[in-house]
Amino acid sequence: MTGTVKHYDWGGTDFIPSLLNVSNPDQEPFAEYWMVVHPQAAGKVEMEKGINVSLPDLINSEGEKVLGEYVFKRFGNLPYLLKALDVKKMLSIQVHPSKSEAEKDYARENAAGIPLDSPSRNYKDTNHKPELMVAMGEFWLLHGFKSADLLKQTLNAVAELKFLLLIFEQSGYKGLYKYVMEMPQEEVNEKLEPLVERIVPLYKTGKLKKSDEHYWAAKGTVNFSQPGKTDRGLFSVYLFNLVKVDKGEAVFQDAGVPHAYLEGQNIEIMASSDNVLRGGLTTKHIDVQELLNHTRCEPTIPQILKGEQKGKELVYKTPAPDFELSSFTLQKGETASFTSSTAEIMLLVKGVVNVNDEKSSIELKIGQPSGIVFPGDEVKLTAQEDALVFKATVPFAK
Repeated sequence: MTGTVKHYDWGGTDFIPSLLNVSNPDQEPFAEYWMVVHPQAAGKVEMEKGINVSLPDLINSEGEKVLGEYVFKRFGNLPYLLKALDVKKMLSIQVHPSKSEAEKDYARENAAGIPLDSPSRNYKDTNHKPELMVAMGEFWLLHGFKSADLLKQTLNAVAELKFLLLIFEQSGYKGLYKYVMEMPQEEVNEKLEPLVERIVPLYKTGKLKKSDEHYWAAKGTVNFSQPGKTDRGLFSVYLFNLVKVDKGEAVFQDAGVPHAYLEGQNIEIMASSDNVLRGGLTTKHIDVQELLNHTRCEPTIPQILKGEQKGKELVYKTPAPDFELSSFTLQKGETASFTSSTAEIMLLVKGVVNVNDEKSSIELKIGQPSGIVFPGDEVKLTAQEDALVFKATVPFAK
C-alpha cells in the first residue's frame, strides 16, 4: 500500500523522508504520511505487480469482502485513519466534537450555505475524531486542563498571569477559559507582552528547558505571534497539562479534551474525520466560540498508556469503537501471527518484515513501509531484520 505525504509548514524534515527512503535536499517540511480512505488522501493498493487500485474504489466495488461483515454493516467504510507525524513547529490548540455534536453542527453549516472548502468552515463531515498517538521518541504535548492545585500554583508562579487567579476562583475552569479566549486583542497584547519580552530572549539563548512552560510559550511566540498581535494561545500553554511521552508510550485524546502536539514524532490513529476546532498557535482558521462550545472545561489527569502485551502483539486499548492500534517488536528471525478481521493497515518503522497469508507475500521495509491485509486471512510476520511494525484495525470486529 502507498500513502500520501502532507507538507504542512509545521512538519519536520527527516523522519518521514527516512521512513520512505526519499531524499529531501531542500529541507521541505514532511509533516504527515497518511494511509487512509479520505477525500484528501486516498491510499493506493498494489493488487498485482504494476496494478494499483485506490482503496476507496476497492471498498466501493468489494464492500463486505474488503471490510468484513461487522465493519461493513456498522460503518460502511474504513472507519479509521492511520498516520505518521513529525511535529517540529507545534500544532494548534484544538478540540474535536463528539459524534452527535458533529452531526448537528455539520447540518447547521450546510443550512447556512457555507461551502465545504471554505476557510471559515469548521465541520467537514458528520463524524467525531477521537485519536491515539504512540511516541517514536521523546514527544511533548499539551493535554487537558491542570488540576486546580497545579493551575493555582502556575498562576502564582508566573507574575504576569497572577491576575487570572481571582477569575479562576470566582468562575472556575469554564469562566477562566472563556475570559482569556474572548479577551479583546489589545488586552491580550497588554497582558502577555511583558511575559513574552521576558521569556523569548531566554528561549533564543538556550536557557529554557522543555519541561518549563516558558519554553513552549516562547517557541509559540516566535512561530505564530505577529506584530501587534500576541497569540492568545499562549494562555493555554500555562493552563493545560504539559506532558512528556517516551518511545512506545501513548496518549488518547477524546472528544472535548483540549490539546496540542508540541514536538516529536509519533504514529497516530483516529476516527475518519477532519473536524478540528482551533483556538490559537496556528495560521489556520480559528473559531473561539466553537472551541468554547465543545471544550471540556474540567481538570484532566493525563493517562500515559503503556499498551497490553498479548503474545508478541502490544495493544493500545481505548474507548473508541472506530480503531485499535497495536505493534509488533520482533528480533531477526522471530515470527508473529494473527487473523485479520477487517481491512488492516500495517506500517513498518524499523527493519524488514515479510508478511504472508494463504495467497500472497509482501515485504515491508524502509522505502515501502505500508501494507494492507483483508478479513479472514491468517497472517504471519517474519522479521528479516530487527523490526517494529504497527497494525491498525477495528475493535469488536473479531
